[in-house]
Amino acid sequence: MSVLKKNIVANFGGSIWTGLMGLVFVPLYIHFLGIEAYGLIGIFATLLALFGSLDMGLSTTLNREMARLAVQEGKTQEMRDLVRTLEIPYWLVGLFISVVVIVLSPFIAYHWVNVGKVSPKTVQTAIMIMGFAVAFQWPMSFYSGGLMGLQQQVLLNIINIVMATFRGLGAVLILWLVSPTVEAFFSWQIVASVVHIGLIVFFLWRSLPYTAEAPRFRRELLLNIWRFAAGMMGITVMVTILMQLDKVILSRMLSLKMFGYYSLASVVAMSLGRFASPVFSATYPRLTNLVALCATEEVTILYHKSAQLVAVLVLPAAFVVALFSKEILLVWTQSPETAEHTYLLVSILVIGTAVNGLMNIPYALQLAYGWTRLSFLTNIVSVLLLVPLMIVLTKWYGAVGAASVWVILNLGYMFISIPIMHKRLLPHEKWQWYREDVCYPLLVSLMVAGLGRVLIGSQMSQLMTLLCLIVVSFSTLAITAMTTPTTRMWLFNNVFNLWGIKLWA
Repeated sequence: MSVLKKNIVANFGGSIWTGLMGLVFVPLYIHFLGIEAYGLIGIFATLLALFGSLDMGLSTTLNREMARLAVQEGKTQEMRDLVRTLEIPYWLVGLFISVVVIVLSPFIAYHWVNVGKVSPKTVQTAIMIMGFAVAFQWPMSFYSGGLMGLQQQVLLNIINIVMATFRGLGAVLILWLVSPTVEAFFSWQIVASVVHIGLIVFFLWRSLPYTAEAPRFRRELLLNIWRFAAGMMGITVMVTILMQLDKVILSRMLSLKMFGYYSLASVVAMSLGRFASPVFSATYPRLTNLVALCATEEVTILYHKSAQLVAVLVLPAAFVVALFSKEILLVWTQSPETAEHTYLLVSILVIGTAVNGLMNIPYALQLAYGWTRLSFLTNIVSVLLLVPLMIVLTKWYGAVGAASVWVILNLGYMFISIPIMHKRLLPHEKWQWYREDVCYPLLVSLMVAGLGRVLIGSQMSQLMTLLCLIVVSFSTLAITAMTTPTTRMWLFNNVFNLWGIKLWA
């Protein structure tokens, strides 16, 4: 098995397991803490995402530079020096974030969050603890980027699987056996984050090629990468605004309880990204390798294969979740009230997330060529246009209006950014991307999942509902996989041949 395939498999294993850990433990968090206190966990996730804009593009830059330098001769010392050069400002920014969260905790608790049963004092204490947790959790993306660029994605996913289990199971045990409070929950997040970051730092340095000379800070290395890093910083800031604006606005406009429902819907919808991100994480470093080697034909082949794989993985899951969101939530949470308040938000958000997932491979192609301007300018325009729209739709339609903006944003990427990108990169591949990589799997998955929705009634036991959902999901995935050359070939060569059925010459 090639390194690329191993990385994709490992990324899927890690992504599915960590996502499963989150989904399994969320109902238990709500059980012990209540939906209002769970809203604070949503605020914690929002803070992490917002401060991700201070990444300065360094994690993606490190990923790209490790992949590029790895195929060049005589760059061993430069690789080690680059990690040391970039990690120093990264940790300083992490310390700054921690201080900012702690200082702002009284304002957030008493003047921003609309509390109900949870006292403002409890909210303030929880947010102060969040500040310490963020300081250790935030640098993980930087060191993870380094391991991904070094093609050590199997190792990275083993660490993430172990730590996701440790973090989630430990939190439940703390809430059950020690104290069912948000303070206890976030205190455990600090412990888990310290262990997690320690493991990733250790293995990144161990994975770097050895040299006799100790790594050192080199200012000239910053000068070599500043243009790409600056472009990535701009993209990160804009994307953070676009992806977290709804939560910022809703945390102010809605009660903490209703914000908890919206946070729950976001968890479900954004989990869909776990089907696309493993392919992106494995493909991006390989595309960077091929671009550095000027292998345009191989770049084109990998671009389409990866895009088709993403579509087959994302679209069937998206349509099944969107069409059966109420049933899924009821089976998952065992709460009719939660399902009733959340299912429509899930259906809308998951469609936007599906379209966003389709953009992963075109975005990886842009980064592999070091072209950040298109994404940066596109996101600036999106912020200028969609921020007013977000405010208006939230005011008129509440959480549903905010969720709709996520769909509008990603449709804009698909129909505006893609044609612009293909004028410069792989100019003859645009229509193949729309037709084979997106349109065919989209139409087929919609028809199969839609047929399942028509045939399956709502008056069934939860066990029967679960069995029907499994059948519809596997049927939609299998039939959709037959629509793209990449996944169809894989099925013929790896599945049917195992049964002794020769369907492909």
